[in-house]
Amino acid sequence: MTHLWLRAEQRAHEERVGLTPEGAAALIKAGIRLTVEESSVRAIPLQGYIDAGAEIAPENSWPDAPRDAIIFGLKELPDDGTPLPHRHIMFGHAYKGQFSGAALLKRFKAGGGTLYDLEYLVDETGRRVAAFGYWAGFAGAAVTLKTWIAQQNGALCAPVGAYANKDALLTELRDELAGTPSAIVIGALGRVGTGASDLLEAMGLTVTKWDMAETASGGPFPEILAHDIFINCILARPGTPQFVPLSAKDAPRKLTAIGDVACDPDSDYNPIPVYAEATTWEAPALRVHNTPILDVMAIDNLPSMLPRESSEDFAAQLLPSLLTLSSLDAGVWARAAADFNTHIKEV
Repeated sequence: MTHLWLRAEQRAHEERVGLTPEGAAALIKAGIRLTVEESSVRAIPLQGYIDAGAEIAPENSWPDAPRDAIIFGLKELPDDGTPLPHRHIMFGHAYKGQFSGAALLKRFKAGGGTLYDLEYLVDETGRRVAAFGYWAGFAGAAVTLKTWIAQQNGALCAPVGAYANKDALLTELRDELAGTPSAIVIGALGRVGTGASDLLEAMGLTVTKWDMAETASGGPFPEILAHDIFINCILARPGTPQFVPLSAKDAPRKLTAIGDVACDPDSDYNPIPVYAEATTWEAPALRVHNTPILDVMAIDNLPSMLPRESSEDFAAQLLPSLLTLSSLDAGVWARAAADFNTHIKEV
């Protein structure tokens, strides 16, 4: 019997989960054994999983799970260097040259486990089957707008936290915003860009929306520097042009606030090389230049600001694939395993 083990998230400020109680009931009905860890932070209460019929395990007990269990979480594991013998479903951030990703792959190689990276679960056409993109864009645009607002008051963006729902976030922003900055979103036709554009337009801003057609020339892109706010919603990959090169720091520009929702600062293909480290909830904006000011927002778990809504959305997208876990040698799982096997050879 296929055994799925839903682990608690161990990263700070991470309240999301990739499976709802309704999804848990569907998996159990399909004959999949389900264990759910207790969690002190999960946005969805444990009782729903109990009512669905899941087995319950102590928080963070997954290292002792049976070796045939498939461990399912969202964000990264504690970076303790231990070998990983299990099969894991999670966002590994391991295939694009990231230093932390290389360390993770070494742990899988040492333990003999397998990574089914959620970013690389794709259908026959190569389209991702599940993504947090919309809420990443929505929250990322919100924090970038907060960054711009703080600049008008001569400050850096204050710490951020989770919200009960999007209406609470919008209400707070409306109370803070004075003025109508101009904004440009690149990747505007995708889920991330749609979320970013929706947030900005809900705040009354006019948004310039660019996608592949507008960036096909490879740059340079002086139009970006002519806006107050730039939101990047395109994942770094080979061939991605530089949207804001290092030279932009000293260039004449209106741009003062960048939101890198894709957030791949340690990738070899970073399209915004004016910064090189992710930001945090405690320090959302990094000042990369003083005269003229340029701040970068690059939080890598933005959907956690709206944990309930983003969890329910992502879980609904992913459930059809989870229901096929008994056939790991086919479909999305086989494709994800092939990606892992390609990259593990390079370790």
